[in-house]
Amino acid sequence: MLKFFNSLFGRVMIALVAGIVIGALFPHFAQSLRPLGDGFLKLIKMVIGPIVFCVVVSGMAHAGDLRKVGRVGLKAVVYFEFMTTIALLIGAVLAYVTKPGVGMNVNLHSLDAASLSTYTEHAKDLKDTAGFLLKIIPDTAFNAFATGDILQILVFSVLFGSALSLLGDKAQKVSSLIDELAQVFFRVMSFIIKLAPLGVLGAIAFTTGTYGVSSLEQLGLLVVVFYASCIVFVALVLGIVMRMAGFSVFKLIRYLREEMSIVLGTASSDAVLPQVMRKLEWMGVKDSTVGLVIPTGYSFNLDGFSIYLTLAVIFIAQATNTPLSLHDLIVVVLVSLVTSKGAHGIPGSAIVILAATLSAIPAIPVLGLVLILPVDWFVGIARALTNLIGNCVATVVVAVWENDIDKARARSVLNREAAFLYVPAGEETNLPGLSVDPAHAV
Repeated sequence: MLKFFNSLFGRVMIALVAGIVIGALFPHFAQSLRPLGDGFLKLIKMVIGPIVFCVVVSGMAHAGDLRKVGRVGLKAVVYFEFMTTIALLIGAVLAYVTKPGVGMNVNLHSLDAASLSTYTEHAKDLKDTAGFLLKIIPDTAFNAFATGDILQILVFSVLFGSALSLLGDKAQKVSSLIDELAQVFFRVMSFIIKLAPLGVLGAIAFTTGTYGVSSLEQLGLLVVVFYASCIVFVALVLGIVMRMAGFSVFKLIRYLREEMSIVLGTASSDAVLPQVMRKLEWMGVKDSTVGLVIPTGYSFNLDGFSIYLTLAVIFIAQATNTPLSLHDLIVVVLVSLVTSKGAHGIPGSAIVILAATLSAIPAIPVLGLVLILPVDWFVGIARALTNLIGNCVATVVVAVWENDIDKARARSVLNREAAFLYVPAGEETNLPGLSVDPAHAV
């Protein structure tokens, strides 16, 4: 029991329960705690850009063969598209089977269009492929870091890493400097992550105080179906994929339980990106593969988003009694394959992407998005968790394809063998024979 209270996972779970209690008993006070959650996420986002840059550049510089880097990237993108398509189909199938919107008989004239104005404005940037491709190119290298756009930072990092790799010994000092900067930023992250319990407390207390405890219990059939869809996708689809790679998805989830508990409280996978990258490296995945697949996956492999896209679109059609033809459904899937790639870094991204998707399908009223606004935060928890697990599985799979993973070490880590337990920086253990690599400790 003492070990639980002293662990980050234990402290986060205690904060989660405390936040719900405070929100239920003192709703007005709970709403004032929102800055704790927002502040924690801002601290995380402050260092995500530099960490992604350092990890990607360092990994490419040490990879040696740029053709290998390109091969890893191509395999990752192919895998992303395949899994995204499966996720979209799962959302559509379960929506038709469970019919969460049937019987609502919503009158569109009764909905408040003003509440959608902010989201539809952002959606204009996602309507065409050319606009999306231009969006991933930063105006300047510094602007990419200033805005915190992961995809833009990734583009610049790949170019910088490629140049560094080609220069070889001539750029050795720059390469060493970036390696050292990475260690500094990861140590900064170790300071920030200790504040995770406060961030989770503020986020969950605000949500409970705003929506009430009943909203946590009775979110409607749409939320239930979405959570069930995510569970099916993770347990069945990702479970089979991981088994084919030689590992267990459930053991991977257990290994990432601390990071997942933070996502559970903040509804943001951004909050754990640096720690997840480090833990995958500690597990035995080569740093160059981690540095390329994880940041790319945060924009291109959004399994949770994909499930929600088709599920929400069909829900709106059912709720507003809008008939959908097979052609309409195919268009939904094809358009979603494009619009889902612009999700990361956009405020209210799920609603924005849905607005962009519906704008390409005149048969379904965009105004129907008002129906799902009240539950967006709650479905956001499952979206973020599914996205996180999907990207970690993708990294392991691509690493297996490229033989960039120490399988024996990975199995030992996932089996929680004492010699390979992961211990964050600043935490102590009394287990004998424990191997802790300072270069991999966060």
